[in-house]
Amino acid sequence: MTRIVKDPETRRQEIVAAAKALFQAKGYEHTSMNDVMQTLGVAKGTIYHYFKSKEELLAAVVESMVSDSLPAMQHIVAETPGSALDKLHALISITRQAAADDTMREHLRQPANLGMHTRILATAFREQAPLYAELIRSGCDEGIFHTEHPLECAEFILAAVQFLTDVTIYPWTAEDLGRRVQAFPILVETQLQAPPGSFAFLAGMLENRR
Repeated sequence: MTRIVKDPETRRQEIVAAAKALFQAKGYEHTSMNDVMQTLGVAKGTIYHYFKSKEELLAAVVESMVSDSLPAMQHIVAETPGSALDKLHALISITRQAAADDTMREHLRQPANLGMHTRILATAFREQAPLYAELIRSGCDEGIFHTEHPLECAEFILAAVQFLTDVTIYPWTAEDLGRRVQAFPILVETQLQAPPGSFAFLAGMLENRR
């Protein structure tokens, strides 16, 4: 039988894809490196050549998931007509839609996937903040926003949308969530010195997360 030799990047991508499917199906805590090896039919030395531990493999899976989402987000920004605020609205909307994917959400809500869920949010926070900051800078140029700290404001918005209403991470009560849903749009407008009501749409998005 002829042995098939794959280039390193192709093999690495196969390992990441297999691990992602297993983490989603079985949960990160219930998936072993041996499971990944058996799925791919590769030797122990092969997988450990690319990833020294399951934690390192998880990091690669998370980076892959976040990287896969960025082109769609950049496309939305480029194709949405109107002001920076219009583009920011569209960007937040697609971010929320992606987070609301039923299959993925149910997997990530499982206790065994809490580590994976947190890593995805943290990586997305880091990778997406510059894109939000670019729109905030554009909004400042247009006179819609007024801030000397666009990146920090972007991080604030992402923290609000991704972390502070996530009941998987924080066991908020309905009252806790209700307070945040009402306050976040006003807080964002204050941070950006945006016209009143500019971010009223956030309330509806966050309400749907409850």
